[in-house]
Amino acid sequence: MKIGIMGGTFDPIHIGHLLLGEFAYENFQLDEIWFLPNGNPPHKTTDESGISLDDRIEMVRLATDDIPYFRLNLYEATSGKHSYTYSTMKALRAAYPEHSFFFILGADSLFSIEQWKNFQEIFPSCTILAAMRDDKDAESMKVQIQYLHEKYGADIRLLQAPLVEISSTTIRERAARGLSIRYMVPEIVSEYIHSRSLYKQRSE
Repeated sequence: MKIGIMGGTFDPIHIGHLLLGEFAYENFQLDEIWFLPNGNPPHKTTDESGISLDDRIEMVRLATDDIPYFRLNLYEATSGKHSYTYSTMKALRAAYPEHSFFFILGADSLFSIEQWKNFQEIFPSCTILAAMRDDKDAESMKVQIQYLHEKYGADIRLLQAPLVEISSTTIRERAARGLSIRYMVPEIVSEYIHSRSLYKQRSE
């Protein structure tokens, strides 16, 4: 199968993540999208928002449960180690040699990927799908894609998806102030956040 990989802290998961997964699924004829909540991200403190890993996992589960080709994958959440993309992709390739993997990332990450730990080891393990922010980014992204291909043999494709200016930070801040997060997250995720008073501690 052709598997798209969406990694992140998902704190919380929002419609931008889901739309990116949906357009990757459609545009590249993928069979499934796997969402991997990051249990121990190297670039963030795990208690940054005060939200437990279990809550972040449950929000991803709720957001993806009714989409037959979306899957929750707990590899990074349960590994107990810092989750680096290169090690995750190598582990997935070893565990599922019958699958082809497509790692989904944003435009910013495409330009900073050379700063990632052991980034050269990512390229042999997957095709990278780089999401465009808008049409005017296309030319600079194509130049970067060509550079990474020529220097490292990277297979990178442009992923055209809607530009959704929503961030998990904005959602957390609005939830902390008791403001609506409707339309920013799936309704079932919004209900979960409110029912458990998640992110409220930020308003203290």
